[in-house]
Amino acid sequence: MAKKKTTIYLDEGVLRATKVFAARTGRREYEIVDAALRGYLGLSAVEAVWERSALTEGEALQLAYEELRAMRRERGGPK
Repeated sequence: MAKKKTTIYLDEGVLRATKVFAARTGRREYEIVDAALRGYLGLSAVEAVWERSALTEGEALQLAYEELRAMRRERGGPK
């Protein structure tokens, strides 16, 4: 996925801890912030599932719509 530059404001202590953690792990600061945000937003779990899936994005979307239609038929809702 492409990266895009942005400016964020962090508490000084959080920024200091980010810099220390980056230095200790041999990673860049933006990698630490990116990983933390992905974890906080739940994106890490979603990405892990996608990595294990043999479905393409289109196939997964088609499957999701089929399941939605089946659920609606069961409940007698709109198709």
